[in-house]
Amino acid sequence: MSRYDFVLLATQSDDFIARLRELGLVDITTTGWEPQEKDRQLVVDIDRYRKAIESLEAYAQSEEYVAVESKSYSSGEEAFERYSELRQQKASLQAEVARLEKYAEELQPWGEFEGEAHEKLKQQGVVLRYFQAQASTFDKLAEEWSEGYTIVEINRDSSAVYFVVVAAPGDDIVIDAQEVKAPTMDSRGVEAEAEKCRQQIAELNVELSVCAASVKAIEQELDSMMRQLQDVKIKGTATEAADGALVVMEGWAEEDKSEQVDKLLDEYPDVIYLKRNPVPEDDTPVKLQNNWFARLFELIGAMYALPKYGTMDLTPFFAPFYMLFFAICLNDAGYGAILTLIGLVLLKKSSGGFMKQAAWLTIFCGGATTLFGFYTGSLFGMSIPDMLGYDGIANSPFLDFQNQFFSLALALGVVQILFGMLLNICLQTKLFGFTSTFGLLGWFIILLAGCLAVGLPMINESLVISWFTASSPAFYAAMGVGAVLMLLLNNIKRNPLINIGSGLWDAYNNITGLLSDVLSYIRLFAIGLSGGVLAQVFNSLALGLTGLDAGIESFGVGTIFQIIGATAILLIGHGINLFMSSISSFVHPMRLTFVEFYKNAGFEMTTRQFEPLTNEKK
Repeated sequence: MSRYDFVLLATQSDDFIARLRELGLVDITTTGWEPQEKDRQLVVDIDRYRKAIESLEAYAQSEEYVAVESKSYSSGEEAFERYSELRQQKASLQAEVARLEKYAEELQPWGEFEGEAHEKLKQQGVVLRYFQAQASTFDKLAEEWSEGYTIVEINRDSSAVYFVVVAAPGDDIVIDAQEVKAPTMDSRGVEAEAEKCRQQIAELNVELSVCAASVKAIEQELDSMMRQLQDVKIKGTATEAADGALVVMEGWAEEDKSEQVDKLLDEYPDVIYLKRNPVPEDDTPVKLQNNWFARLFELIGAMYALPKYGTMDLTPFFAPFYMLFFAICLNDAGYGAILTLIGLVLLKKSSGGFMKQAAWLTIFCGGATTLFGFYTGSLFGMSIPDMLGYDGIANSPFLDFQNQFFSLALALGVVQILFGMLLNICLQTKLFGFTSTFGLLGWFIILLAGCLAVGLPMINESLVISWFTASSPAFYAAMGVGAVLMLLLNNIKRNPLINIGSGLWDAYNNITGLLSDVLSYIRLFAIGLSGGVLAQVFNSLALGLTGLDAGIESFGVGTIFQIIGATAILLIGHGINLFMSSISSFVHPMRLTFVEFYKNAGFEMTTRQFEPLTNEKK
């Protein structure tokens, strides 16, 4: 990045910003901006427009959408205002429909009647009072009540009896029953009212579809508002000089494109600018530059933070680990195949941008899960070795996940942590020189030596390095070199005695911290195992509850119902397991990346992304 400090006349600022926006290469610093009272409405409107666009895009994919030909609003503002009105009207009508449906359900037991008949009877001195009581109470007391009142049973269900008491105006009726308000219409009339509301909703859906067809116009209006807000931020953070006659602004451009910026500035009248390389104290914006594969995982890294300018972008380095950890946590070839299919469907439907990136990420993670699931011999909770006729998974070429992967999960954790430490050493060497890394390098040598001499034999005796064991001179030499670097040379500009004390303190912190970091990787084994066990449980339930676990002796009508029941249990059970396991597989590798790996790799964060002024849609 190249930093620019612009000094120009205040009267030129609007035109100057417009020229920079046309160029599309300069990011103007607006850090620290706080909206004033006059700006708050603009911020609120931008949020409303964004929500409206999201709502209309979802509406266009719903069943309520009605295809409208050659109909749309030319103005985004008009389309948004009409959408806001229609949304309120539709919400009100939907609430009314829900109320009427509930009322119709309450009136259903009273049957069909004419509402005008009540008034005619009342004019003749007859009033109908409506009651309901528990069936047991009514059956017990009905004969007693009938001695003092005229009672007509209207309807009954398993728990209640609905009846009418014929009385004169003003009569006091004392019975052990709940009186309800006399209905003015029967359920048919209420349903008719609800149907009118539904017709109005259908008419509103047509108009909402026109708004959905106008979403591009709304997006254009939103872009205009975003540019307006950007101008407000620039003016709000620019420094005034010479009693407001001059304006000083800070800008950034990519170094390889800064010559185009220089050319514009040289041609622009009355603008003074200073150009220099950024220093660590600058709030330098960041633009990631990764290959196609690593760019997919920028979506994961962005959930935490961007790397600070001048440091290392860890996205290409954690991407393979994240994909592997996702596969381990999900740990089923069938589930991986489903995720891959979902990714392919998303890819087909996506027009680009975020959805396309998410689709490819799903495909890669689902593909990795499929491969790892086949390696561990799991297909929808079923054992592939058993299906292939092997005498147990131990006698097959498949990985016995339950009995072997606990130690492998810890080994994977050690590998990623050591890799992170190596990246940290490279970064510190680049920034501050090789001598600044002696303390970290000493720890790296000690840990690597311990893993090779002690860790490998614990995983598999065949991995023993004959000349590098826990009792070999090479091991002691490596540990000695690491100890000297860690204790005596952790800061070559400092007193050796102070270095020893500092090194011992760092040793305590590193030992406890690294132990905790490595143990965190047990979650890979635990999550992968739990998902596999749940899949097996649902398989056993489906077969056991339907009786299919004993096999099918003769095929008949009952067998069809058994198969349907088992299929329903399998679909529901595996659906729940896939959903829950996918969430765990997404979150926990992210946690290992952001906590264990980032910490040991020396990650430094920033929140500022390179966003040049532009007239193009963002």
